[in-house]
Amino acid sequence: MKNTSLTGTQKLLLAFFFFIVVVIGFMLKLPSAFRHVDKEMHAAFYFLAAAFLNLLFVGTKLFRHVLIFVVLYLFGAGIEAVQEYSNRFFRKRIHGRFDPEDLEWNLKGLVAFSILWLLYTGFVFLYKKSLDKTGAVESLPGKRDQ
Repeated sequence: MKNTSLTGTQKLLLAFFFFIVVVIGFMLKLPSAFRHVDKEMHAAFYFLAAAFLNLLFVGTKLFRHVLIFVVLYLFGAGIEAVQEYSNRFFRKRIHGRFDPEDLEWNLKGLVAFSILWLLYTGFVFLYKKSLDKTGAVESLPGKRDQ
């Protein structure tokens, strides 16, 4: 089977591309059709962003997971501040105001993903532990190459 995993450079370029798209997207005013679900969209976005970055960079490493959690939360706070500032800078309302509730919903999305990630990581840990006891780890695909 051909190895289709991304290199470190490819992962960084992919993350950077999506970062640029996200910043541009967050700086635009949400269409009125979606304003009634703004908070839920914040939670969903941060859940998906955490999932995307964890799939790219984390695996089951707790420190990296926590780092991504913190960086995403700070990114959300920064975006909120920039949105507020941009309204003053352009002297035109291109976005809403700084909203602490948005930060709360960002956090809800991050926490929801973290709960799933912790459950998954715990399951993987216990599964590998059970295989270690039976000696079956060596028979797993990819284990012979390490």
